[in-house]
Amino acid sequence: MGLDRLQNLKIAFRNLFGENKSAIAVRSPGRVNLIGEHTDYNEGFVLPAAVDKAVLFVVAPRTDSQCRFFAADLNDSFSTDISQLRQSDKGWPNYLLGVISELRKDGLTVPGCDLVFGGDVPIGAGISSSAALECGFAHAVNELFGFGLSKLDLARLGQRAENNFVGVKCGIMDQIANMFGRDGKVLKIDCRSLEIEYFPFERNDLSIVLCETDSKRSLVSSEYNIRRQQCEAGVSILRRHATEIRSLRDVNAEMLRDHRSEMESIIFQRCAYVVEENARVLGACADLQRNDIRSFGQKMYQSHSGLRDGYQVSSPDLDFLVDAAGSISGVLGARMMGAGFGGCTINVVEQEKVESFIDAIQNRTRERCGKASNVYVTRIQSGTSLVVEEQTCVEHIS
Repeated sequence: MGLDRLQNLKIAFRNLFGENKSAIAVRSPGRVNLIGEHTDYNEGFVLPAAVDKAVLFVVAPRTDSQCRFFAADLNDSFSTDISQLRQSDKGWPNYLLGVISELRKDGLTVPGCDLVFGGDVPIGAGISSSAALECGFAHAVNELFGFGLSKLDLARLGQRAENNFVGVKCGIMDQIANMFGRDGKVLKIDCRSLEIEYFPFERNDLSIVLCETDSKRSLVSSEYNIRRQQCEAGVSILRRHATEIRSLRDVNAEMLRDHRSEMESIIFQRCAYVVEENARVLGACADLQRNDIRSFGQKMYQSHSGLRDGYQVSSPDLDFLVDAAGSISGVLGARMMGAGFGGCTINVVEQEKVESFIDAIQNRTRERCGKASNVYVTRIQSGTSLVVEEQTCVEHIS
């Protein structure tokens, strides 16, 4: 995210709203999840990181209750009065309005504000542009109006905005990765306690490359709910034998095998994937501690196999991209990322082989479906923060 983009946003802000010396700038990143899929709602472990694709905000307070937003990349404006918050048919304003709505529910007085934002987080590619919007705006208004909310408060606020105002029942992984990301570190998040532990991913000779499918994820909502119900059904059976079991987080492979005969095969299959995936996340963290990226990459392939065969949330397009990546020189690991049935794959690629990898994967997708896959090269960077002007010599710490 370059300074040129920020300067262009500042110019757009001045042109639209005039000079305002109280304006601040905030950077809010997208995120990737290296391993740990569909474990979050089972109170398990995930391993995300904030990346260098980000949304930039220029925000200033107003003296009335008007909110005026401008989405620079869409060249689209929206305005409303805070006393009359309602969902917008435009879609994108709802991620911002949801933040205001949740702040007001918490009893905080939110004045009006002017906002211009834009960035390079691709929409719909699975990098969570929604969390970047929610958390970036929440961080900005927290700074502007001195609410004194912590990073975890802001992450929870972003999640609630998406759950309650946008209407998407997401977990909190995206918002936590957005707020707590660090340069060169991945976050192991315990989705039960929300405890965070950092592990090194500081290899300059590696890049994280995302390859996007062209398939629409039409099955995600219905199948997601079915998977949750299937996991809960497995837990109900196991709880008959051990009342302390709250979720699949409390189950190991041996326990699951001991009671396999009591479960429908599909229930066992779903539960087995989640139990194995939780173990893979813990093993992947140990790999990073040893700087054993090859072993880490193998666990990514194993994760995809489980998502494809056990949890059955992959798609032919995702499988094609993972299989293709596995045959290209310089790829250390690959898997589908996200809820499934479309979206993108995440690949760990040797830096010197990134260009040849992109050429190869785009040629293969072009041959298969007549259109090259969209590819995004990312690096792990820090989470949402105030953009401090160089001349101030003041570092913002939250």
